[in-house]
Amino acid sequence: MKCRHCQTELIHTFIDLGYAPPSNAYLTVEQLKQPEVYFPLKVKVCEQCWLVQTEDYAQADDLFNADYAYFSSTSSSWLTHAKCYSESIIERLELGSKSYVIEVASNDGYLLKNFVAAGIPCLGIEPTTGTAAAAEQLGIPVLREFFGETLAKQIAETKQQADLIIGNNVFAHVPDINDFTRGLRAALKPEGTVTLEFPHLMQLIQQVQFDTIYHEHFSYLSLFTVNKIFAAAGLRIWDVETLPTHGGSLRIYGCHAQDSRKNSESVNNMLSLELQNELQTLVTYQQFQQRADKAKNDLLAFLLEQKHLGKSVVAYGAAAKGNTLLNYAGVKPDLLPVICDAALSKQGKFMPGSHIPILAPEILHQRSPDYVLILPWNIKTEVKNQLAWLTQTTFVTAIPNLEILT
Repeated sequence: MKCRHCQTELIHTFIDLGYAPPSNAYLTVEQLKQPEVYFPLKVKVCEQCWLVQTEDYAQADDLFNADYAYFSSTSSSWLTHAKCYSESIIERLELGSKSYVIEVASNDGYLLKNFVAAGIPCLGIEPTTGTAAAAEQLGIPVLREFFGETLAKQIAETKQQADLIIGNNVFAHVPDINDFTRGLRAALKPEGTVTLEFPHLMQLIQQVQFDTIYHEHFSYLSLFTVNKIFAAAGLRIWDVETLPTHGGSLRIYGCHAQDSRKNSESVNNMLSLELQNELQTLVTYQQFQQRADKAKNDLLAFLLEQKHLGKSVVAYGAAAKGNTLLNYAGVKPDLLPVICDAALSKQGKFMPGSHIPILAPEILHQRSPDYVLILPWNIKTEVKNQLAWLTQTTFVTAIPNLEILT
């Protein structure tokens, strides 16, 4: 395998999580009787550009299909995040009724609805049918396509280049990251701005967030690497912000390489911080497997102990990260009988691989478990507040280590 960006042959493994089904391939009762497709889940690191990437097995259109079950609007904290960003960027770029905004991977309209409300023309690009239909019901025009250079050039030819292109948690999801980035350049007006949000590789390593590794995430990104990818495509990063979302993310601001805007000091500051944290040192990546294995083993020990003691444990949040964790740990319904989730699209289905049933949170009224394992640890406070009425229940997270929440 070669690096998706610089084509260097990849010989170093970051982590090997064995074999797993796609993390968002939730199963119906009927599908439980059918064979389930598993792919290797092994991640490599490039010693030249330091792009961290999954091995090439799964195809994007196998992962992001009509049954794709992730709807961004399910999380209230994410809706708030999107609203705050929209208000901020509209003011910062002075966007108005004559501006044009494109969001790549616009999902169910969770973000662009704020631009519609502000009277700013926009376009969503979203290949998954269910989420695209939800966005269209909000009055958002949607192209049901995968974004890349070819589609971007078609957009440019219709004189619909954007003043702002937004990509939240999509940059890591594209198999051809160079083509995608060239697409950003093609669809962007000469003085336009690109903002991308993605989980920060530095946080993934520091916080042992191996459960954020799954087939839908083709790449795991540092600012150092994204800076190289942008430069190769004729773009430049002129500002960067740190965000608490998804366990620690970056929001980068990009423009055409020849844009007159000067780089913020934040860019060099973050590049220096990554260097200090040895993100361009091979041993940093070679030590990660052992740290991930400890987190996995500690979770198993906890679940086994509670079963031995006769305590009840359920999980909350049928998130993709939960699927990675449960499948790598080999957790089945005997240790974790049910997972609650507020998303209607997941209720009544089963977790891929582990086949743990997903039910509505209302069942907690009858079960009143001793422990609730919060799988989407990045919204643990939100979940804990939602379930505060479970006064006799203890909440637990497994990443970066097993923690009893107080």
